[in-house]
Amino acid sequence: MRFQDAARDGRAVVYAGIQADPLVARAAALLAEASHAQRVLARAVMNGEATDPAGWRTMFPTLFGEGGAGGASEDDRARSEAILAASLAVAERGEQVRSQFRGAIVEALTADLLARRVGAASVRRERRILFDGVRAEIHPYDVTVERDGAAEAHDCKWGARGINADVLHQLDDARTHAAEEDEHLTIGLVVFDAERSCRVRLDRQSAPNGSTAIIGLESLDALATGVPRP
Repeated sequence: MRFQDAARDGRAVVYAGIQADPLVARAAALLAEASHAQRVLARAVMNGEATDPAGWRTMFPTLFGEGGAGGASEDDRARSEAILAASLAVAERGEQVRSQFRGAIVEALTADLLARRVGAASVRRERRILFDGVRAEIHPYDVTVERDGAAEAHDCKWGARGINADVLHQLDDARTHAAEEDEHLTIGLVVFDAERSCRVRLDRQSAPNGSTAIIGLESLDALATGVPRP
């Protein structure tokens, strides 16, 4: 089993520009330190349904309210405001661009959290996994952890709708091929959506997923401590 950079085709070049946008790094850094409620806020705002900040503050009073029972501390309010501002900057972009930014943010967030556990040098983006005698997949894995005996491959999705047979087959095939070479490969699907939504979506899939860890909004921080068991 070995890893290889993805081909630099037209799509990859365009997406690399989005990945390098400072807004992606800023949003990912904020979300890495965010609470579950703040991540729910980010998801709601980045869906682009409304761009009035006052309205979002009203809908999430515990994130922006001052002191008292159920209120937020000054630091928490400041982080919520920063997350709201970054999320609105994404939401205000066109539908196609917004979708690409959201995907890039989830990938950057995943890489950030994984790096806290394994070190940044072991975490790579947009990598293919090659096996002897097996045709390589065209599409790369979003985030990989490349360590001897403890490799990982993660695909990242903005919402549960992104869970489909192609993604599940690609992940499980990689795990199977790795096992055939006596290598261990942890596979995960990071979804910036509620885990319940992910499970409902998975129940509709016939593709193998019993060995794929599903990391939703509620368990994102586990990437920094250890990928949860499937």
